[in-house]
Amino acid sequence: MTSNTQGKQMKATTIKDIARDLGISVSTVSRALQNHPDISDKTKHDVRECARRLNYKPNIMASNLRTCRNNVIGVVLPEVNHHFFASVLDGIEQTANEAGYKILICQTGENVEKEVQGIQALIGSRVAGMLVGVSKQTANLQHLQDVINSGIPLVLYDRPCPSLKCDQVLSDDYMGAYTAVEYLIQTGCKRIAYFSSPMQLEVARRRYQGWRDALMHYGLPCDETGIITCDTRAQAIIDTPIVMQREHKPDAIFCVNDNCASGVLYAAQILGVKIPGNLAICGFSDDPLCRTTSPMLTTVQQHGVEIGRRSMMRLLKRLAGDERISQTEMVPTDIVVRETTK
Repeated sequence: MTSNTQGKQMKATTIKDIARDLGISVSTVSRALQNHPDISDKTKHDVRECARRLNYKPNIMASNLRTCRNNVIGVVLPEVNHHFFASVLDGIEQTANEAGYKILICQTGENVEKEVQGIQALIGSRVAGMLVGVSKQTANLQHLQDVINSGIPLVLYDRPCPSLKCDQVLSDDYMGAYTAVEYLIQTGCKRIAYFSSPMQLEVARRRYQGWRDALMHYGLPCDETGIITCDTRAQAIIDTPIVMQREHKPDAIFCVNDNCASGVLYAAQILGVKIPGNLAICGFSDDPLCRTTSPMLTTVQQHGVEIGRRSMMRLLKRLAGDERISQTEMVPTDIVVRETTK
């Protein structure tokens, strides 16, 4: 006859027990046991010693279930009908197909709630990896950290998140802005306004820094009143007349994107402002609309297809077992001079 004591089974040690014992997070324990490169050697040693002391035995079946991935890559897009993001998607899809992967697209419409829901759904779908362009609203990055903690390789494209430890492939926004403003200065402009996205967006801050540094380098006033939060065509049509009625109105406007620049151009023409004689305009991205306006828009060209291609290539390296520390890759931009500048 078996006693009650003999019938009781000792509860198996889990990674939660190790985390509690060491006073660290469960995700840190998990990554330490997987020899993740972001975890220090000391922490890895402490976790392994604690695991031995507590007689921790990994659940191989559960581990296999968690790591069972398919050949699908999750792609999170802010706007699928935006020329730049559509170009990025082209580069991703071409490279993924060549490597035998399919893509599953989640469009957020620049809505952070949809972004969070989409990423949670992709994690639940056990995608092999994830490529994410964050929304303009994204400030809390916990849902992206959840991707990393789940063990799914993550690469961010276009919109940087410096605090996240993952690969990122970005346009060189700083140099793109600096070069554009430098060109405006070299063609005679002295009062250059910046129509910007909200400064919570890292892209807007980096383009602002390029605008500011170019002005400072050439000894021109860097007037903060010249920064207008305006990144859509509709808003530019409203804000441009207000800016152009100032006593010290700008002789050039550098815009955070081409959609905004087209609105500036339209509003300036309604006001009777001569382009580029009295006002030079420069956008950012090189959308097809730049070649349909009259006069055609000068802009900074981003290489969306190349960003998509390089992002997917980085993800493929991670899927192949590359465990080097996360890296940020900058894709150069080019200024395309057309008719809205001298």
